[in-house]
Amino acid sequence: MKNIVLIIAFFLTTLITYSQTDKSKLGFENAKQELESVLNNESSKQILVDMVIKSQATAIKYAETILFDIYGQKNIEKQKPYEIFEIDGYWIIEGKLPNGMIGGTFNIIFNSKNGQIIKLTHGK
Repeated sequence: MKNIVLIIAFFLTTLITYSQTDKSKLGFENAKQELESVLNNESSKQILVDMVIKSQATAIKYAETILFDIYGQKNIEKQKPYEIFEIDGYWIIEGKLPNGMIGGTFNIIFNSKNGQIIKLTHGK
């Protein structure tokens, strides 16, 4: 019985302590400090998974989110079906034009481990 009381007391103390911590920590200044800390300290740069963008579906959603914002959703969707390849840890996605259509297409290449874009173009 004494052990149960100690466990409950520990749990309640932990819960109360956690609930009293400053949850407003997610403000702009904290975000800015977090960014500066990561940029200034190589050891704090962490991605705890082998690959952030693992599947073609996720790669397309990621690319479309960026491309729609820059070039417009209608423009990008006209270039479906996209060509998509995962090569050496990079996603390469290109738009295609329907037969007989004149114009340019997008090309985006990004790192599958961290999402860093290394190429983003759109022809005319």
